[in-house]
Amino acid sequence: MTVSMSVVQDVFDNYKSAVYEKDVERFLSSYDPDVHIYDCWGKWESRGIAPWKESVTEWFNGLAADGVYLNVDFNDLVVEENSNLAFIHCAVTFAAHQEESGEKLRQITNRFTFGLRKEKDSWLITHEHSSLPIDMNTGKGMFNLK
Repeated sequence: MTVSMSVVQDVFDNYKSAVYEKDVERFLSSYDPDVHIYDCWGKWESRGIAPWKESVTEWFNGLAADGVYLNVDFNDLVVEENSNLAFIHCAVTFAAHQEESGEKLRQITNRFTFGLRKEKDSWLITHEHSSLPIDMNTGKGMFNLK
């Protein structure tokens, strides 16, 4: 699937709508084939689109099985870019809603950093890092501090 993302904001608009629709291929269209990801869920890292596709497919299938959709909001978005590279950091909120009623079930916010490169007039995520602060007393991730 080819999705043209001529400005950095297109990448985030695509991310939000692809997550909402649980569209794996469209979601992955924002990523470089050699993407390097540090994710705070499950795996330490993913290198390349194939293992990332496995993780995303599992994530979206889990949402479908639970009967929920996610609304994604990018908060405190800071974009530094030149003609070929962009560096972004932000807080990302994922809010799960029950598909039938629209009732909000849960929400988490974690920190993200993205590195993007422009290839053939389209921006692609080449590096993504998500993280959570850790409560030093419990050793557990701290969600929703924002």
